[in-house]
Amino acid sequence: MSNPAESPRGLYFEEFVVGEVLRTRGRTITESDLVAFAGLTGDYNPMHTDAEYSQGAFMGARVAHGLLTLSYAVGQAYQLGILERTVLGFRGLEMKFSAPVFIGDTIHAELKVAETRAGWRLGGGIVVLEMRVIKQDGAIAQKGSLSLLMMSRP
Repeated sequence: MSNPAESPRGLYFEEFVVGEVLRTRGRTITESDLVAFAGLTGDYNPMHTDAEYSQGAFMGARVAHGLLTLSYAVGQAYQLGILERTVLGFRGLEMKFSAPVFIGDTIHAELKVAETRAGWRLGGGIVVLEMRVIKQDGAIAQKGSLSLLMMSRP
C-alpha cells in the first residue's frame, strides 16, 4: 500500500488547461532577504547591499537582486501545490526584468498555462507557463516563461 504522504497531489500533465491563470499569494521583500541572498550567492553588488551607495545610484535605493525576486516567485508558484510531486524537471526559463523591486515591496506571481506538449518518452509532457511577477502597485517587475516537464497520469 502506498503512503499518502508520498502520493502526488500536484497536477498531472493532462490536467493543465491552456489559458488557465493561477495567482500566488504575496510576499514582502525585506532587508534580511537581500542580505541572506547576497551571502548565499556571493553577489554583494552595492546596489543590493550598500544603502549609502544606492542613494546616489541609478535606482535611488537598494534594490532586490533580480534572481532573488524570481526565486521567490518560483517558490510561490510551488506553494500553489500544482507541482507537488508531479514536476519531473525544470526545462527552461526566459525572463525579462522590467521594474525594480525594493525593500518593502510585496510581490506575487501570475501564471498562465500557455502551452502543453506531450513528451511520453520523458514520462509526461512539457508545460509552458507564462509568468508575471507583479508588485503591490500593479507594476510588472518581471515577465517571461517557465518550461516544466510534468508527470503523466499513471
